[in-house]
Amino acid sequence: MTTQTTPVQPRAATAWQISRAAWAVTAVFALSNSPTPLYVHWQGRIGFSSGTLTVIFAVYIVGLVAALLVAGRAADLYGRRAVVVPGILVALASAVLFMVAGSVAVLLIARFLVGIAVGVVVSAGMAAVVDLGGEHRRHLTSMIASIAMVFGAGLGPLLGGVVYQLTQSPVIPVFSIYVVLLLFALGGYVGLPLARSTPAAGFPWPRIPNVPELHRRHVSSGAAVFAPGLTATSFVLSLGPSLLILVVGNTSPLLAGGAACVMFLAATGSQLALTRLPAHRLFALGTAGTVLAMAAVALTVATKAPWLFVAAAVFAGIGQGLGQLGGLRLIAHHVDTDRRAEANAALNISAYVPAAILTVATGFAVGQWGMPPAAITLAGMLGALALALGFASYRRNSGE
Repeated sequence: MTTQTTPVQPRAATAWQISRAAWAVTAVFALSNSPTPLYVHWQGRIGFSSGTLTVIFAVYIVGLVAALLVAGRAADLYGRRAVVVPGILVALASAVLFMVAGSVAVLLIARFLVGIAVGVVVSAGMAAVVDLGGEHRRHLTSMIASIAMVFGAGLGPLLGGVVYQLTQSPVIPVFSIYVVLLLFALGGYVGLPLARSTPAAGFPWPRIPNVPELHRRHVSSGAAVFAPGLTATSFVLSLGPSLLILVVGNTSPLLAGGAACVMFLAATGSQLALTRLPAHRLFALGTAGTVLAMAAVALTVATKAPWLFVAAAVFAGIGQGLGQLGGLRLIAHHVDTDRRAEANAALNISAYVPAAILTVATGFAVGQWGMPPAAITLAGMLGALALALGFASYRRNSGE
C-alpha cells in the first residue's frame, strides 16, 4: 500500500525563482521544436520519405506519453525537483545525439529522448511553476507556465531556421546552443524553494494518469480544445516544410522556421491578451483559431500562396495556446496541489496521442495520394472535429 503525507509548503517564491523554473520549460520545448527547419536538411543528407519524416516527428510523442505515464505521479509523490532535473539531463543527451545523427535510427532515438524530456517538464516542470506562485497566484502562474511552453516551442524553429539560413552545416551550431541553454536551465533549479513530499513506499509504475472523478470534466474540457489545436500545430511543424516545397514551391528554411515561430508567438500573444477571459470563452476562441487554421491550409493548397500558410500557422498557434491555457486554468483552480502534476499529464496525453495519430496518418497519406489531397483531407476532418468538440466544451463550462 502506498502512503504519502501532505507536502510541507515552502516559503513564497520570488519572481526570479519562478522565472528560473519557467526557463527549464522554455529550454526543453525549444529543443523539441528546433529540428523543424532541419528536417529537409536531414532528408536530403540521409534520404527518407514524408511518411518516415512523420514517424521521426511522432516518435517524440511516444517518448512524451511514456514519460507522462510516470512523471506526473512521481512528481506528486517525490517532489518536482526530483523529476525535472533528470528530465533536463535527458534533454542534454538528446541534443548531443542530434549533433551526431547520421541515420534515421539516431534521429529516432534523439526524438524519443526529447519526447521524454518534454513529458517531464509539461507535467512536473509546469506544476513546479504553479506551485512556486502559491495558492494566491495560481491564475498568474498557470499563465506563466503556459507561456513558457509556447515561447520555447516558437524559439526552437526560429533559431534553427536562422542558423540554417546562415550556414549549409547548421546541425552542430544549433544544438551546441541548446546544450548551453539546457545547462542554464539545470543550474536554475538549484535552490528553488520547492516542497518535498515524504518518500512514498513503492515505485510509481507506469499507468494512465488517474484524475479524481470530480475533476475529470475539467481535464476533458481542456483536452477537447487543446488536442485539435495541437494537431494543427503538429502538422505545421512536421509537414509544413514539405508543403511549402511540394505545393508552394518555396525552399527557404527561414520561411518554414519563421512560420513555426510566428505560430507560437501567436499562441503566446493570445494568452497574454486574453488571459482575463473565463475558460469557456478561451475555449470558444481557441476552437475558432483551429477551424480557421484548417481553412487556411486548404486555401494554401488551392492558391499556392505562402502568406496563407503563415496565416494557418498563426491561427493554429491561437488554437493550441488558448486551448492549453483554458485547460491549465481549470486544473490550477480546481485540482489539489498533490494531484496537479498528474492532472497536467492527463491533459497532455489526451492531446498528444490524437495529434500523433493524425499527423502520422497524414504523412503516409502524402506518400500514397500526394500532398494536396492529404492536406485537404486533414484540414476537413480536423476542422469539423475541432468545431464539434469545442462547442461541447464551451457549453460544459459556460457556468464557470
